[in-house]
Amino acid sequence: MVIQRWQNLLLLIAIVLMCIFCSTPYAVRAAVDGAEPTSVFVKDAPVFLILNLVIAALLVIGLFLFKNLKRQMTATLISIVLVCASIVTCGFMLYASMPDAELIWTGGVVLLVLTLICALAAYRFMRKDRNLLRSYDRLR
Repeated sequence: MVIQRWQNLLLLIAIVLMCIFCSTPYAVRAAVDGAEPTSVFVKDAPVFLILNLVIAALLVIGLFLFKNLKRQMTATLISIVLVCASIVTCGFMLYASMPDAELIWTGGVVLLVLTLICALAAYRFMRKDRNLLRSYDRLR
């Protein structure tokens, strides 16, 4: 199988990054009463886990909608909005409900931002394809 379009490759990278984010800790809670510091995973907050799984599912759907460019763009745009919501939710959960927690930059923030960048780049390539198809339609 050969991936022929750049947006599919970028969507695949975004899917892998979201899966890695769901399985790695994104924060560390400070030690309480001499106990060891504990890692905070996405699975510790069920709503946050569901949000990230929905994002990954939308990216997978967008990956397999390569024959329908309009629907692929819609699925990717919705996933971009949800990734932004996930970043805001992550920050809100971290600073509002766990003030003693410290963010792991390489585990949480970077993976979400890279997912957002890959999804935005894929959307940009989809727009280029749409414009190219429109220009071919004008020539007929």
